[in-house]
Amino acid sequence: MAKGGQTPSGPSAPGSDEVRAAWARKDAGDVVGARKDARRILAQSPSPEDREQAEDLLRATATPRALYGFALLGAVILAVLLGLALTRYS
Repeated sequence: MAKGGQTPSGPSAPGSDEVRAAWARKDAGDVVGARKDARRILAQSPSPEDREQAEDLLRATATPRALYGFALLGAVILAVLLGLALTRYS
């Protein structure tokens, strides 16, 4: 099992060719394609090893929830500053 987003590598890497191809796409920078491949693998009836690798790939490429909170905070601050500027200079 890959830990911390690390890609399993080498000839003894677990999983089928499809799973290794999905991890290779992630390493190449195609995160969206890798996630699609992982979802496709999970939609089929994969072996337990392939299921675990696909779920690990989805976890490794997920957007952290805290990022959405920081984006919302930034939008609120921008709206407040814009509101203050409009009231000051209008």
